[in-house]
Amino acid sequence: MNPSSSTPALQSKLPNVGTTIFTVMSALAAEKGAVNLGQGFPDFDCDPALVDAVTAAMKQGLNQYPPMAGVPVLREAIAAKIDALYAHAYDAATEITVTAGATQAILTAILCSVRAGDEVIVIEPAYDSYVPAIELSGGTPVFVQMEVGPDGYSVPWTKVAAAVTDRTRLIMINSPHNPTGSVLRAADLEALAAIVRGTGILIISDEVYEHMVYDAVRHESVCRHPELAARSFVISSFGKTYHVTGWKVGYVAAPAPLSAEFRKVHQFNVFTVNTPVQHALARYMSDPAPYLELPAFYQRKRDLFRAGLASTRFKLLPSDGTYFQCVDYSGISDMAEADFAKWLTAEIGVAAIPVSAFYHRPHESGIVRFCFAKRDETLHRALERLATL
Repeated sequence: MNPSSSTPALQSKLPNVGTTIFTVMSALAAEKGAVNLGQGFPDFDCDPALVDAVTAAMKQGLNQYPPMAGVPVLREAIAAKIDALYAHAYDAATEITVTAGATQAILTAILCSVRAGDEVIVIEPAYDSYVPAIELSGGTPVFVQMEVGPDGYSVPWTKVAAAVTDRTRLIMINSPHNPTGSVLRAADLEALAAIVRGTGILIISDEVYEHMVYDAVRHESVCRHPELAARSFVISSFGKTYHVTGWKVGYVAAPAPLSAEFRKVHQFNVFTVNTPVQHALARYMSDPAPYLELPAFYQRKRDLFRAGLASTRFKLLPSDGTYFQCVDYSGISDMAEADFAKWLTAEIGVAAIPVSAFYHRPHESGIVRFCFAKRDETLHRALERLATL
């Protein structure tokens, strides 16, 4: 090889990041012809009216750069929705920013807040983008593990409080929670408020499953709690709400001083988000029914799936929110979670995700996660195969 043509060495900023378990399981599911209940996305279409609205916006010539923070009509619709649901008034001009999905929103919120030497409390199991974003910012993740009991997963707030130091910059929360399906209650928010009161600690509240809370329980958004809202970046996702995960559009609501810093990074991260989809979403949001009816829509699928699993040897954990169902498989196998998930995919024909994948280091609890955001026929096909266990 000619030395002048060799590629210089690059020291990775994310040396611990490799091929994710989600990629591995989806590839295995495709190879084996398995029913893929692993990755969290629907296998059904969105409302055709939403697609028509995008087409109409394109035909109207709404195809050039929108304002950096998002088109005003969409930001106004978002602010109105938050006010109607959670009784918190955000200024659409200065406190709502449209993002290229929730993952970009999370990364941008961390990058604008965290500096080298800062600590960020991460409650595990946790969505897999949190820690890489913290590491890219030069921060240090500090881990607190959720506890698992008869009522499912819960946050041990005394341990969160004990993890706070004078270097703590952020606490990251997620409700409804991926992967566990648990939801925070009013008492949880009060416990969090007590921890951060009198400090400069900020909060990132990942609420992308805000419209998927079941059994008549209300979503306790941080927006409902003025003391917490004053120090929080609240993140949501149109992809999750409207069954269009591939569109990658979300938003952040935050007080004006936090939004100003967020937008400085956002401007040079993605600059802005595609114009016709923003206008289509604004038009579609004029009818609140699609998101107000979402809990009933997904609760029916959850109940169908849980009823089918009840006759298997899986032990069902509560699924109070999201479109995920966690199960304890200790009555079936003593394999490690990743091995069990691969066996289930290859031999039974149903793909799941090991919950251990949501921890920063090996953590075995004998639990895997299924996604029930699927057509009924998909769920029935999976249940027929799981019934053989």
